[in-house]
Amino acid sequence: MRRRRRPRSRKGRKARNKAGEGRREVKILVGLGNPGEDYMTTRHNIGTRVAEEILQRRGQPYEERKARSIVGRVRIGDHAVIVARPQTFMNRSGRAVADLLKLAETGPEDLLVVCDDLYLDLGRMRLRTRGSHGGHNGLLSIIETLETQAFARLRVGVGPADPEVPHADFVLAPFTRREQSLLPDVVRRAADCAEAAIVLGVAAAMNRFNRTPRPGAAEGPL
Repeated sequence: MRRRRRPRSRKGRKARNKAGEGRREVKILVGLGNPGEDYMTTRHNIGTRVAEEILQRRGQPYEERKARSIVGRVRIGDHAVIVARPQTFMNRSGRAVADLLKLAETGPEDLLVVCDDLYLDLGRMRLRTRGSHGGHNGLLSIIETLETQAFARLRVGVGPADPEVPHADFVLAPFTRREQSLLPDVVRRAADCAEAAIVLGVAAAMNRFNRTPRPGAAEGPL
């Protein structure tokens, strides 16, 4: 007599789906920021700096303007990755990201967005496979345009915010002299995290980098 196979539980399916999210392959890395030299030194543009760091590690490969972005194509480990810096303003980032997904003929599951977070201390990182915008206008625009929260994002701390300064003014202000001295290490570590998400998978990178200590600590090779 054949034994009846027990149906898979919904809980089990959800767990496997979550595990699959952690192993997702990133094909597009988007560093959020506002376009133009006037904004490059602001806290809001740390995502752009991380994207540039990843490109510079590979000798600034040929870049072109496509999909409302400046686009570079690189290899990270065994992965071919589009590294993009949207040329829309932050609150219209969704338009550029939607165009980039069309360019790559893929969906949000292959996307990693790097952005600032004023609620995290400078250098702290929070990598997630999905989530809300948390008050970030760039993420809000992407979520509204793509009609999903299911894309990976790396938040890089630029705080703590000054309670006396409106949040918009804080993120659009340049880093202080002390913060600027720490920035190279912050950007380097964030780029390491983004590359780990691509090479090892988002879940493995989350376990490794979400506990990131203050800037200056060593993190070991990939």
